[in-house]
Amino acid sequence: MTQAVEVLNRYGTDLVGEARGSDSECLAGFECFLNIVRALGMGSCISEVGGSGSSPPLLPYSPESNLDGGKRRRLRGSSSFDCKVPGRMFLNGSSEVASLYCKQGRKGINQDAMLVWENFCQREDTIFCGVFDGHGPYGHRVAKRVRDSFPLKLNAQWDLHHKNKDGLSDHSSAAGSYKSDGPGYRLVDEKPSPTDHELDETDTILTLKDSFLKACKNMDKELKLHPDIDCFCSGTTAVTLVKQGLDLVIGNVGDSRAVLGTRDHDESLIAVQLTIDLKPNLPREEERIKHRKGRVFSLQNEPDVARVWLPNSDFPGLAMARAFGDFCLKDFGLISVPDVSYHRLTEKDEFVVLATDGIWDVLSNEEVVDIVASASQSTAARTLVESAVQAWRTKFPFCKVDDCAAVCLFFDSNSDFKSADNKDELTPEAFIDQSEQLSQRHEKGIGMEAEKQ
Repeated sequence: MTQAVEVLNRYGTDLVGEARGSDSECLAGFECFLNIVRALGMGSCISEVGGSGSSPPLLPYSPESNLDGGKRRRLRGSSSFDCKVPGRMFLNGSSEVASLYCKQGRKGINQDAMLVWENFCQREDTIFCGVFDGHGPYGHRVAKRVRDSFPLKLNAQWDLHHKNKDGLSDHSSAAGSYKSDGPGYRLVDEKPSPTDHELDETDTILTLKDSFLKACKNMDKELKLHPDIDCFCSGTTAVTLVKQGLDLVIGNVGDSRAVLGTRDHDESLIAVQLTIDLKPNLPREEERIKHRKGRVFSLQNEPDVARVWLPNSDFPGLAMARAFGDFCLKDFGLISVPDVSYHRLTEKDEFVVLATDGIWDVLSNEEVVDIVASASQSTAARTLVESAVQAWRTKFPFCKVDDCAAVCLFFDSNSDFKSADNKDELTPEAFIDQSEQLSQRHEKGIGMEAEKQ
């Protein structure tokens, strides 16, 4: 039986059109419940939603911050945890440091998901953020599963590194081992030879970096073995960020994007792209896919959209080179290995935006940064999403508007820099022109390290 027949027997549909299933979204399993209880060290005291428990609300919003108006409601069929976790937000709203908003497009069920988790797993001065863009018949379920499960896997790996801290005591050997993983793991702001007072900082970054890599690998394994979610031709992208103090570590799988809003030497607001859209036509990505017998080409009616296809059939036509799930392509070059980047915050940095491609397809980095800067913090994400929807209607009046999700994380320069233990004067990093930065990364290559996985 050919690959195409096997796929059609499973689904009877084509991913090129990204047909979306109408089945109800699954509730989080008992395993997820136990994982989050363990992660938070809360024992069995978490009350059920709607129960008589007195634990704090899931979303620490005031009534005024409910952007949709009316009473706050749970999404029907949501796969979110049925327990109350302080600081964990995944619905439209805002907090003191973040704003998040998601809007369903015109293509069917909403397949975007998002998350902001302050004091991530009870880690002080640590925030986890992420946006997830599902695709395929069960993409909405995959996106929500990754949203709920990946942060816990990342935390577990982080804890494991702390328990095995002696293994990272040799700074030079640790740095060398990471560089040997390949150029796809290059840190954006990586310095060739850190000075002595920077070594502890480097350990934190390398620990987080390795935690991202292992958590992504474990996440894909879980999806492959999941009894209730068929990920054969369904998957999700994910761009996730951990902020600890002044350190930002970003893990990118797919074509969602992270962009920094910062000031240049003239105090003008500029956009700095922190991730690369991992499209199939990027030279290193395409080389890896073709080496594994996958094919990369565009359809005649959309010449600007490169897609990944099986070796002997025009299926499924995936428009990204990396994703969780999509196991029909995992033997043919598609990977879930994250591209991990790092940024050290300076006094010039104001906020970072994580958003799915529904926003970046119609708005430039500069437009996104200007929109967020012009809005209040509590409404920034909603203003951005609504602007993107309007741009879709203006630029592509005959196309269906895509789902859009955005997380805006704001930096409080005063508190961030006061809390940092900076004995020496901070030296702002040189700002690199975005196009130059991206071209440098392309020259060094992305993704060949996946052959080692």
